[in-house]
Amino acid sequence: MTPHEILRKTFGYESFRPGQEGIVTTLLEGRNVLAVMPTGSGKSLCYQVPALARGGLAIVVSPLVALMQDQVAALKLAGVAAESINSAQDRDENIAIWRRVAAGEVRLLYLSPERLMTERMISALSKRDVRLIAIDEAHCISQWGPSFRPEYDMLQQLRQAFPGVPIGAFTATADEATRRDIVGKIFGGTAEIYVAGFDRPNISLTVAPKDNAKTQLLDFLDGRAGQSGIVYALSRKSTEDWASFLVSKGFRAISYHAGMSAEDRAEAQSLFMTEKGVIVCATIAFGMGIDKPDVRFVFHADLPSSLDAYYQEIGRAGRDGNPADAKMVYGLGDMQLRRRFIDQEESGDERRRREHKRLDALVAYCEAPECRRQNLLLYFGEESLPCGNCDVCLDPVHLVDSTVEALRVIDAVKSTGQRFGAAHVADILVGKGNDKIDALRHTELPVFGIGKAHGRQHWLSMIRQLVGGGYLAIDVAGYGGLSISPKGHALARGEAAFRYRQDPSRMSRKAERARKMIAAVEEGGVSDELLQRLKSLRAKLAKERRVPAYVVFTDRTLIDMAARRPLTRWDFGEVHGVGESKLQQFADVFLGEITRYVQQESGVA
Repeated sequence: MTPHEILRKTFGYESFRPGQEGIVTTLLEGRNVLAVMPTGSGKSLCYQVPALARGGLAIVVSPLVALMQDQVAALKLAGVAAESINSAQDRDENIAIWRRVAAGEVRLLYLSPERLMTERMISALSKRDVRLIAIDEAHCISQWGPSFRPEYDMLQQLRQAFPGVPIGAFTATADEATRRDIVGKIFGGTAEIYVAGFDRPNISLTVAPKDNAKTQLLDFLDGRAGQSGIVYALSRKSTEDWASFLVSKGFRAISYHAGMSAEDRAEAQSLFMTEKGVIVCATIAFGMGIDKPDVRFVFHADLPSSLDAYYQEIGRAGRDGNPADAKMVYGLGDMQLRRRFIDQEESGDERRRREHKRLDALVAYCEAPECRRQNLLLYFGEESLPCGNCDVCLDPVHLVDSTVEALRVIDAVKSTGQRFGAAHVADILVGKGNDKIDALRHTELPVFGIGKAHGRQHWLSMIRQLVGGGYLAIDVAGYGGLSISPKGHALARGEAAFRYRQDPSRMSRKAERARKMIAAVEEGGVSDELLQRLKSLRAKLAKERRVPAYVVFTDRTLIDMAARRPLTRWDFGEVHGVGESKLQQFADVFLGEITRYVQQESGVA
């Protein structure tokens, strides 16, 4: 079959999305490709379609067992002979699968890099008719990527082990340095590179200074009852604390982190994937390969490690294309902790230098006085107009010349010896004495109380922005003491000016109205009752098959089904996402539900 026939008959789609067809054609012509495509843009189809079109066996490298299992389950429902050999299955099951592979009965075989890159497996596969290799989450091979996995390094040997077999590497996140690293390692420096637009315009972006994170989260969750979302936190313990806190407030919340047993992690992920209204409080251990389409929000309770990681993590939201929200709260303590993590890494100076620069870019994004999306996309080399869907666009920031106040902060930092933290400096500026300040005789300094016209929070905000702007530096190796940077000295010499951004306490009413308006039209034109009945039916079928609900049908398919209201198998086959296999398996049961609804609506039944 041609790629278009496979797309229609197997997967139920009328046409490729922008960018997909070019990647498919490149692989079909036997050329290597690195594809960087945003989360939810259909990367999997870019290797699944050419794998079926080329015939023979395709090997798919994937980093997570759960991700492999979900993709295999989805392919099987679409009528594709796909299998995975992995550690979650017993030895007998893996042996039985390999026998089917050896007999030529399997078209796509999913393997982890550790299982693939053994001498025995490479030798066995070299005797098979391997015609395509796909590497999912390819940024894991790059030491500059946000999820570096040493095991991926072994994949450099694939081009020698399978000469002439085209290789496709796929990822949602790779800046220029990461792309160069991937191409150099996997392809030996030669490959076609496709970089799709990074924009996810349906995700509203908000960043706020960390004040009372628990109150900020509750404010954010107001009006979101029944929605699925993710709360990212820095430590394992904090994820458990956040989950307990949300449960105490009436939310259905669970924690997820690498310290949990494999069984508990699998149970938590299954609950999140199959049931509605679950909030996962997680470390970065949760997320890679998560393909739940109706995640409506991501909340960062702590500063992520970089803009790359931030982009990946907010990309879990809104994969169905409907409005979603991403909010981050951060403070000086987050910056200090992240700097310390980088300096404590067992890596070379060059890597640490790069990671500090990545963190600098994230801090600049947090402090951006102009459109956040422009700032984020520019980091990935993409220019854009103001988005109209971030907190800065919806509630423009008012910048004021605060050079005089900034100089007071710098003077306070200098006069205390450049070794005290933000809280100590702020207390001196507002004239707030304590045992430590009294003992150090800092009450006698000329700067003591010089800023009492403003509150302590004002000065903490000023200090954070001076740090974010590079005027002050934090001693991350020590105890968080502030020091004056070369840029700060230039400011003190009168060679620069400082413009201060007033901190909004929360999303403005204007911004909140805009968010609710977008959400109100999320499923406009579709009967909510019929849609909920179709979702309930999907959940029942998914539970029977022990697969996530979206594997049966995505929300987009159900919305199209509810809008079309097909009453015949022919009409059902025209629904978005209904291929021949799913038509045979699910047409009768869904048509029955739709018929009953239409009869009840018309008063026939």
